[in-house]
Amino acid sequence: MTKQMLTAMAAGLVLAAATPAIAQQGGSTVTTATTQGPILSFSVSEDVRSRPDQATVGAGVTTTAPTAVEAMRLNATAMDKLIAAAKAKGIKAEDIQTSGISLSPQYDYSNNGNGQPPRFIGYQVSNSVRATTSKIDDIGPLLDALVAAGGTNVDGPWFGMKDPDAQLVGARGAAIKAAEAKAADYARLAGYRGAELVSISEGGSFGGPPPPMPPMVRLQAMDAKATPVEPGQVANTLTLSFQYRLVR
Repeated sequence: MTKQMLTAMAAGLVLAAATPAIAQQGGSTVTTATTQGPILSFSVSEDVRSRPDQATVGAGVTTTAPTAVEAMRLNATAMDKLIAAAKAKGIKAEDIQTSGISLSPQYDYSNNGNGQPPRFIGYQVSNSVRATTSKIDDIGPLLDALVAAGGTNVDGPWFGMKDPDAQLVGARGAAIKAAEAKAADYARLAGYRGAELVSISEGGSFGGPPPPMPPMVRLQAMDAKATPVEPGQVANTLTLSFQYRLVR
């Protein structure tokens, strides 16, 4: 065996010895290295629940006419009234956003069973907007006003926080304390003197933009009390990922 081959084999043994061994238990991972103490990896989550301070509602109008141009014209007129009603309820122009416009031909398929082709009946236009407000207690009256102004479709409301990160200041401290206790417990159980923090990374889910718009619900304006709306609470979840090195 040549000297070069022996040198290559020796290098391979060194690399193998330096490769860490990984053991997993539950949501934690302990990586054992030969030159330093084991690395303990785990995550801690904290939930914060509070009353929302903003809400978003969706509203729209669907119109049908013999021609596409006429359907669009009728829809534009109806949407102007809808947007004006939202502004009259205190919604700022920058908080009103178009969320979808669609134009499609409409057919009558009722005679298909008799071998007749579908009968063209016109074009349908749907136009919708989303309005965001911090006046949580006015959501019910706002929905009623939009329907009274001609809205044929409504969806929402979606509740959230203007500054979800501000809620999590206390949660970060709680998560770090929980992580310190967990790392110390692992160190004690594994026969180590303690644990040194190596890294922290943050993730989480927060009350944010509304989800994609689902199929809308058609409503008719009625003379009745304001639509009841209960905001409840929104939950923001903070997740911190930690790495600690166990030390002798």
